[in-house]
Amino acid sequence: MSRLRLGQLDYINCLPVYHALEEGLLPLEAELVKKPPNVLNRLFMSGQLDVSPLSSIEYARNKDSCIILPGLSISADGRVMSILLFSKVPVTELEGKKVCLTESSATGVALLKVLFDHYYHVDVDYETTVPELSGMMERADGALLIGDNAMQAHQYVEEHHIPYHVTDLGETWKQFTGAKMVYAVWVVRKAYASSNAAAVNYLSNILINSKEIGHRQITAVAAKAQQRSGLPLSVTEDYFKTIKHDFGDDERKALLTFYDYAYKSGLIDERVKLRVWGEAGA
Repeated sequence: MSRLRLGQLDYINCLPVYHALEEGLLPLEAELVKKPPNVLNRLFMSGQLDVSPLSSIEYARNKDSCIILPGLSISADGRVMSILLFSKVPVTELEGKKVCLTESSATGVALLKVLFDHYYHVDVDYETTVPELSGMMERADGALLIGDNAMQAHQYVEEHHIPYHVTDLGETWKQFTGAKMVYAVWVVRKAYASSNAAAVNYLSNILINSKEIGHRQITAVAAKAQQRSGLPLSVTEDYFKTIKHDFGDDERKALLTFYDYAYKSGLIDERVKLRVWGEAGA
């Protein structure tokens, strides 16, 4: 069996999927590569990873070269806690102002642009920067952060009583569409899958089993997340009640809804059909 190169997000949001693998509770015939989402996206699309969580907007942009693995996503039904817009004024008053975008994000940036276009109806200037809130807010009136950076920044803002408006994009998306939001999916390179079907089946099953173990051991996962992120345990426990990792019918419909709006905003070139490993047409 070929040795897989498997991506892992360097955020706590995917710990429930990887916890059992990190703890040696399941065998893993793969090399783990842990990076932020923008780096994983680049490594995967350049052929340096065989399987990886991929920002959902990047699946739409590269749908002909990869296949979604079943039963896995990073998603939420409303509040997500880790994709946040910080602003000096209410979002509807950002018209004509500058918003800094974290360089770590793909889907979060796309979601913000969709919401600005179709929900808030504001036109802003964007600048992409390193994900550091104070520096971003010195340069602009708003800042988009994702992942651990967003949660840590929110904690800091609350502890220091900084009068920023904090908008949870998952919550806003839910208000706008009534749908869940899928932020990432696990994918395999089509070129790899075509000649390594057994390895793909093996890893797909391992990841599903690992996810199930992680959710059964969510107390231990939350404690590990607290240690890695420095966030209060109450926050990580709440987070793992909020963030989900399934990819069922509701998540598929939600993802297609997101793609429809992304297409209307010119963020992808065409509407997308989902190709899922093990299903007809994949």
